[in-house]
Amino acid sequence: MARQIGILLYPDFQLLDAAGVTAAFEIAGGFGEAPYEMTPLSRHGGLVRSSSGMAIETVPLTTAGQFDTLVVVGGEGHRQAMNCPELQAFIRYQATTARRICSVCTGTFLLAAAGMLDGRRVTTHWQQAATLKALFPEVMVSADAIHVHDGPVWTSAGISAGIDMALALITEDLGADIARRTAQQMVVFYHRPGGQSQFSALLEMASPQERFADLLGWIRSNLKQRLTVDVLASQVGMSSRNFSRSFRVAVGMSPAKAVERLRLEAAREQVERSTLPIEVIAAMTGFHDPERMRRAFLREFHQPPQSIRRNATARAT
Repeated sequence: MARQIGILLYPDFQLLDAAGVTAAFEIAGGFGEAPYEMTPLSRHGGLVRSSSGMAIETVPLTTAGQFDTLVVVGGEGHRQAMNCPELQAFIRYQATTARRICSVCTGTFLLAAAGMLDGRRVTTHWQQAATLKALFPEVMVSADAIHVHDGPVWTSAGISAGIDMALALITEDLGADIARRTAQQMVVFYHRPGGQSQFSALLEMASPQERFADLLGWIRSNLKQRLTVDVLASQVGMSSRNFSRSFRVAVGMSPAKAVERLRLEAAREQVERSTLPIEVIAAMTGFHDPERMRRAFLREFHQPPQSIRRNATARAT
């Protein structure tokens, strides 16, 4: 019997948010004994125009059946859609009957508006994470995760992360082999872990004026050093007070936080790609104490280094 997948759309949705997950389920269904059947849904049914101008034919909510999984897509129209009482009521109802409720990118806002995410850990596109936190303070936003699974709720970041989430759902349903073959057919990575960073820390912290670009590169090359504010300020020829203030304005975080983010990125790379002992990695990336590094990993990735290494090893086999 086919697994029923509802894809919830609204005006100005992101076409690839819908197409990516749909393609993954379609391809996986061709490999598995129990295929997937996708149903595009919208408030009134009929053609729904995406932000690109292309439209998809949909079924109205009033005639929608029961779904194993509901996927709410993101897009430019999410702000209007999240305030629609009919969409909110539909999501809440599906949460009582569907096995899983999922979102791609800013589709997370619709789940939050429907009251589905209070007390849950979720993600969305990194550019919208601060807004999600501000609008829904009871929601625990992991701004840097690719996708997050918290009970029956799955949320994902941008377009490609929706495919990562779909592959994880397929793994849960049909097993790793089917998900791997699906990824091969789509020519995408089989399994990017949900806690993996959405983007490079250096890219995130690049100043628009590139005022501290050289300093950030210097920090990345000197992580073993004791990188205090005084050391960093001296590196750019500024007073410590002026440096701290200017750095926070340009980069968007304190110097200490920037150093930790760069250390975490370097440490995770070593944890996943090398067989070096954890204490050696802690020393070479400036954490020095493995316990200090473990606590930083838990704050940022919600997993200790040992778990991340085990997952990386499992993906490689």
